[in-house]
Amino acid sequence: MLVLALGGSSLLLNGGAAMLVLSLPHFWLLAGGPRRAIALSGAAAAATLTGGLVREGWAAGLLTGNAAFTLIGYAASVLLGLGAHRLIAQRDERERRLSAELETAQRRLAEAHRRQGAADERDRIAREIHDTLAQGFASIVVLAEAARSGIAADPDRSARQLLSIERTARENLTEARALIASGPPPVPSSANGSPPHPGSGPPDGAAPASVARTLRRTLDRFAEDTGIAVSADLPDVECDQPTRIALLRCTQESLANVRKHAAAATVGVVLARAPHGVELEITDDGRGFAAGAPRGFGLDGMRRRLSELGGELTVTSAPGEGTRVLAVIPTNEQE
Repeated sequence: MLVLALGGSSLLLNGGAAMLVLSLPHFWLLAGGPRRAIALSGAAAAATLTGGLVREGWAAGLLTGNAAFTLIGYAASVLLGLGAHRLIAQRDERERRLSAELETAQRRLAEAHRRQGAADERDRIAREIHDTLAQGFASIVVLAEAARSGIAADPDRSARQLLSIERTARENLTEARALIASGPPPVPSSANGSPPHPGSGPPDGAAPASVARTLRRTLDRFAEDTGIAVSADLPDVECDQPTRIALLRCTQESLANVRKHAAAATVGVVLARAPHGVELEITDDGRGFAAGAPRGFGLDGMRRRLSELGGELTVTSAPGEGTRVLAVIPTNEQE
């Protein structure tokens, strides 16, 4: 219809070339492709020329500016249209390429997140095994050796040690089941000293045990098993569940180190609310160690655990001067 309209206007009116030039962009916008746009705009140019030639006469019509502008306009529209089509095609190709690269990057990122998640989970499980099962088995070994060596001289003490072995074994079994099921066990309600899974909540909707009571049970159990004198200042400090778990883990790891390495006679534990958070200090009068001595998995695990909560762990020691462990965990809770 547009082709016929341009031909008619060129036949009836002077200046058909101007109408053609104004209409040429519509062919490129609406034709649906460069070939169709060239064909249709060419037909419109031919219709415009024909209308002018019929109106002016064949000889005179070929020499008019209207005919020249019609041809120039058509040629220019073809060149500009093909150039614009090429630019659009290049843009679309870039978009497709960028989209493909983005999808590849997203897949790689998802795979990296998956691998990092698996590595973090392995690290978490290793830390949980060290803090619970490994320490429980170490305690069982020490208690079993003590019970075996003293069964003749002090059968009552050996019987208590055997009972402690049984409790520790049961607690380790509970911890193992919790790790296998990936379910967080609750904060221990018995004097077992076995710390719970991070992020665990109270069982059956019960209120979680206070950190002071939990640490007291752990220290009482440690003193019963080792015979080491323990002094403790444990006010009832309010803190959230992750902080309670971290403090309990730090306490158990420190006591395990005292049991295995310190040869200490006394242990002191102080829990306090500081302006910037909660502090837990554990000291012993054991043999200590040099500042440059290699650190074990336990201390590194404690540092990582506290770091996850924004806290810090400071260990101070020297040969023959005992050891001081200070755990600081910030908290936003209001008193």
